[in-house]
Amino acid sequence: MEIIRFADIKPEPWRNGGGVTRQLASQSGDGSAKDGSWDWRVSIADVSKAGDFSPFPGMERVLTVVEGELLLLTVDGAEQPLEKYRPFRFPGGAATTASLPTGDIRDLNVITRTGSFKGFTSIIELSKKRAQPIFEGSFGILLQGQATVGDAVNEPEPLARYDAVVGSDVDTPEILGRGFLAVVSIDPVEV
Repeated sequence: MEIIRFADIKPEPWRNGGGVTRQLASQSGDGSAKDGSWDWRVSIADVSKAGDFSPFPGMERVLTVVEGELLLLTVDGAEQPLEKYRPFRFPGGAATTASLPTGDIRDLNVITRTGSFKGFTSIIELSKKRAQPIFEGSFGILLQGQATVGDAVNEPEPLARYDAVVGSDVDTPEILGRGFLAVVSIDPVEV
């Protein structure tokens, strides 16, 4: 059972200097996973000032506000209000600016290489009675509340806010608790 502890991830400044991000996971074809060279990335970013988003040409983004009330995105001239826990998909290379009408926000970012991978984010309310399995190719990220994760081999371990559970089809980890969980799946695109 693999848990990525949010508290252990060092924040990195954005390429454009407009905020910081913490990378939960990434994969690249050449194994380097340097900024922008990956095939996909899952990260959590703090946005504390309005401005332009870093462009990621050839990529697709799914952005979800996970803390704070509202992020107002303008993507290629079209204004899009993003409320908490409502994922929004847009082209990574689009001219994108953000404003913060209600103050600072934190967002969950899923970026995938167009034509190679497709990213999905679902927000799920956790239950103490019914476990949420996290399968291969997916991550479960605790957004709020209290939860534990266990599997057929390991005793349940507590999760802290923004900890990520790496999915598996062997001894599939299951999350129990109260609160909200983001389930991010990264699916290869069949050609």
